[in-house]
Amino acid sequence: MNIDSLKSDEQAILSLRSLYSRYGYLQYKMSKFEEYDLYVRNKDFLVSDNIITFTDTDGKLMALKPDVTLSIIKNTKDMPGCVHKVYYNENVYRVSKGTNSYKEIMQTGLECMGDIDDYCIYEMLMLASRSLDTISSDYVLDISHLDIVSAVIDSMEVSDKARRELLLCIGEKNIHGISDICQREAADAAELKKLVSTYGSPEKVIPMLESIECVKNSAALSSLKKITNLLSENGFGDKIRIDFSVINHMGYYNGFVFKGFINGVSSGILSGGQYDRLMHKMGRSSGAIGFAVYLDMLERLTKAEDAYDVDAVILYDDSSDLKALNDAVRLFTIDGRSVTVQKQVPEKIKYRQLLRLNERGVEIIENNA
Repeated sequence: MNIDSLKSDEQAILSLRSLYSRYGYLQYKMSKFEEYDLYVRNKDFLVSDNIITFTDTDGKLMALKPDVTLSIIKNTKDMPGCVHKVYYNENVYRVSKGTNSYKEIMQTGLECMGDIDDYCIYEMLMLASRSLDTISSDYVLDISHLDIVSAVIDSMEVSDKARRELLLCIGEKNIHGISDICQREAADAAELKKLVSTYGSPEKVIPMLESIECVKNSAALSSLKKITNLLSENGFGDKIRIDFSVINHMGYYNGFVFKGFINGVSSGILSGGQYDRLMHKMGRSSGAIGFAVYLDMLERLTKAEDAYDVDAVILYDDSSDLKALNDAVRLFTIDGRSVTVQKQVPEKIKYRQLLRLNERGVEIIENNA
């Protein structure tokens, strides 16, 4: 197979599947739909709450799957002392960020469920980095830790309403909004503003975190230092950044959360984190961490697109020698070029070369290369 002839998302699926298999993740297959109630109970967890529904033959309201993680949790069991490692390539059905209309989107990702420890978290972040690198070497992985964010907000002793408002401001890097809320609550905003406004490499950010009283001796900071050090030692140091504006829904997520970006795509192409709280909400005692790669976002890559549908169009007629025609086609296809054989040029086709087979061989009529 000539992988260059595949679309960017198809190339990504093949490469990512190979990557995940090498690290012992097993492919998980599932149905295209679930009971609608599963998604209603966890709407805040979904990328989009627009869900396509239909009524099954037994009267149950069903939904075309807008998410994969919820289905995996529902259909797996706790494994005390073990971890359940799976990857998936599944179609999900939701509103695409690119078109604002419903699309069938191929999504790939990893899930690790069970007795989650620092190695599991490191492996997930490492594979997130390698996943981005598989798609483009010009990427960055932004990492946050929700326990550190929570510790700083907890130390401010604000109301639940203010806490929710502060989390929104953190996600937007809205320093002015944080100041207004803290002024209303008579709370000191200095450390939270410092946390939110700091962005950069672990070498830059860790010393700042060590200056925050409620964070400096925390298990969260210790884990963050350990894992980012290991990522740096294994060649990802110039690709990872600590950014506390990466905030996922704290009713579902805890600990590490992260988002991956590629140059040329304005929004994140990869998103993930620890979701122990979602596991517990769905009746599981295990921990979990995972991420998804949004392959529909690859359509936004601003790389140079091939301007041609085929490399060559070869024209022939009823009197043409079939062997000569076949030999001409072989000359193109043997080195990976694409060619279509036609009696006349199809409408709207874009080609590099237009050729005609005659008694002297193949004659170039038009050359756009």
